[in-house]
Amino acid sequence: MKIRNREIHVLFTPEELAVLHQKMAEAGVKNRSAFIRKQSLDGYIVKLDTSDIHEMISLLRRSSNNLNQLAKQANAIGSVYGADIASMQARQDEIWEAAKEILARLASIR
Repeated sequence: MKIRNREIHVLFTPEELAVLHQKMAEAGVKNRSAFIRKQSLDGYIVKLDTSDIHEMISLLRRSSNNLNQLAKQANAIGSVYGADIASMQARQDEIWEAAKEILARLASIR
């Protein structure tokens, strides 16, 4: 039998304690110390690299800005150049490809 004689004091907010109790109930564990010990020693933390999501958001912002500029041009002079529309379509395709890649990587997380 292991002798546990080292103590760590941890404070929880009422909301955090409620979540802890909920997770204990979901796991079917009644011993809070055992649950916290098991999670701290054997649990894992998922830290996602979200740099590609930030890049996609940047692309969306630029694309939205370009679309607004095209709308202003269309309202001001009544027409839009075909090259501008083609550029906008290429930007949208780039964003869509980035989104598909991100979704595929997220789907592979287990």
